[in-house]
Amino acid sequence: MAPKILAPSSKPLSERYLSFAEREEIALLRTQGCGVRETARRLGRNASTISRELRRNAATRGGGLEYRATTAQWHAERAARRPKRAKLVANPVLRKYVQDRLAGEVAGPVGAAFCGPVVPWKGRRHGPRQHRRWARAWSPEQISQRLRLDFPGDETMRISHEAIYQALYVQGRGALRRELTACLRTGRALRVPRARSRGRGQSHVTPEIMISKRPAEVADRAVPGHWEGDLILGLGSSAIGTLVERTTRFTILLHLPRMPGHGDGDRVKNGPALAGHGAEAVRSAITRTIASLPQQLRRSLTWDQGTELSQHAQLRIDTGVQVYFCDPHSPWQRGTNENTNGLLRQYFPKGTDLSTHSAAALAAVAATLNSRPRKTLGWRTPAEAFDELLRSAHTGVATTT
Repeated sequence: MAPKILAPSSKPLSERYLSFAEREEIALLRTQGCGVRETARRLGRNASTISRELRRNAATRGGGLEYRATTAQWHAERAARRPKRAKLVANPVLRKYVQDRLAGEVAGPVGAAFCGPVVPWKGRRHGPRQHRRWARAWSPEQISQRLRLDFPGDETMRISHEAIYQALYVQGRGALRRELTACLRTGRALRVPRARSRGRGQSHVTPEIMISKRPAEVADRAVPGHWEGDLILGLGSSAIGTLVERTTRFTILLHLPRMPGHGDGDRVKNGPALAGHGAEAVRSAITRTIASLPQQLRRSLTWDQGTELSQHAQLRIDTGVQVYFCDPHSPWQRGTNENTNGLLRQYFPKGTDLSTHSAAALAAVAATLNSRPRKTLGWRTPAEAFDELLRSAHTGVATTT
């Protein structure tokens, strides 16, 4: 289908697009030796518009990059023809790469696959109180940017995140199945920001361990080994502990199984915490996890003011980790952990029983999150960044000894 601008009854060309007269002016100015910025200034256009025009529509048939107005106009009209075949339809290798990163199986550190709960596709948005499909669930932007690292010399393996979203939501493009939207982080077509707040101040939090007393090196993320932690809660007082390293965004999930006697009778007021996320259980889980790391990678831990960390003094003695607490109603002070908890809700939705997930399943989900490329890490994965820290830590120990 020819572009509408070529029809006799078409409206005047939008100022968004370059006209043929402007292309003639560009060709003349290029012949006179004017640069991109000077050309843009004379035409009243943005320099990036001129640069993009020269890159896209220059004459290349003879092997050179001479700019001719007639050839550039032909290139522009050809690119404007619709419909265009979607890139994911034309490139099966690229389509398989996108589908595998979007909907591939969740696997543990040793490669064992975990299917997760069975969730039938109903053709509509998921509800907030039901299981979600487990998948690798890279975001379209992560997939788009990671292609540049995995295929640095192959320009055919390139796609924008918007093209992936269109392939999912515009079924006329025929590239990806509609049900794969369930593998997106929210599972919805619209992303709705949700405000969160946590509990009031607690008696176990004293002024000397507030976040305001935390060293300045923690804030700029330049020094590794500073962690943020929290609990995500589920049905029936079930919970999973989360630890996130601020520099690498490496995530560790704490398995908090229910203790013997839970649910056997009536609850005892002020009795022992049997749900699995009491102060002693959380302290033991953190100690088992953190103690296995080199000393350089366990410097501090920032938590909210929940009572589950009321044994922070003993935790500091057992692990050497200094514990700090956020201000009340200030989840943004643990922004890395709050973001990670949001990602984890794709696998552990609100209103579901989190005690049904084994320690191996939690390790698989953590490995999946740690293998997703992150924009803030230059599209490296948290696992790759954390491995570098571990190697440097062991090298430093070996050099010292």
